[in-house]
Amino acid sequence: MRRTERMAPYKTRADLPDPIREHLPRLAQDIYKEAFNNAWERFADPSKLKYGGDRETASHRVAWFAVKKKYYKGEKGRWVRR
Repeated sequence: MRRTERMAPYKTRADLPDPIREHLPRLAQDIYKEAFNNAWERFADPSKLKYGGDRETASHRVAWFAVKKKYYKGEKGRWVRR
């Protein structure tokens, strides 16, 4: 099932946006989901948004940062564990 609406927080990997599910390995998807959900809760208080933007944008930014701590994009464009 293609997800076209925004969904937050994410309950399962299947709820993640298509590009995340299609390109990241399963463990990286789990990292993304957990980091996003934690950030989503933290940013419920708008005063915690330090760099502007909205709650969802900030949560995605945190999730990508968490993934990039454990994975990098290899030579062939595939995500590889560090």
